[in-house]
Amino acid sequence: MRWGDRPVWVRCVAGAYVIGFLEGMGAHAYFLATGGLHAYSYAPMPIQLIFHALLLLDPLVALLIIRARPDSTLLAAAVMLTDLAANWDVTWNAVLAHPMAYLRPVGLLPITVFAIFVMLTALPLRRGLRPARPLNLLAAGDV
Repeated sequence: MRWGDRPVWVRCVAGAYVIGFLEGMGAHAYFLATGGLHAYSYAPMPIQLIFHALLLLDPLVALLIIRARPDSTLLAAAVMLTDLAANWDVTWNAVLAHPMAYLRPVGLLPITVFAIFVMLTALPLRRGLRPARPLNLLAAGDV
């Protein structure tokens, strides 16, 4: 099934996934370009590795969504859940100290909103990306 044959909501949600994951890749590429391998030195080593891995995982998810792979939505949800948990872990104490500082359109708030969007739409989008099954007009015993 081509993209033009899919419902509008599937195309819109898939487009939002692609834009969101490519923006995430761009952010991680920027941090790597400006800070080098130590761009996330403020975070524990496992979280640093997660953030560096997102430089590869984000475009992979976007590519799989573009290719209309149904299981790509599950990967998208796993990537966003991991990214969200890592970001909240790193910023938790700062959020507790100054909660209003994180209500801005960059950083933790858009990551959280996008992660919630992905979590809520992953299974419906997965169903929408599955190829249509041809109708079997003859029952098994009608031959």
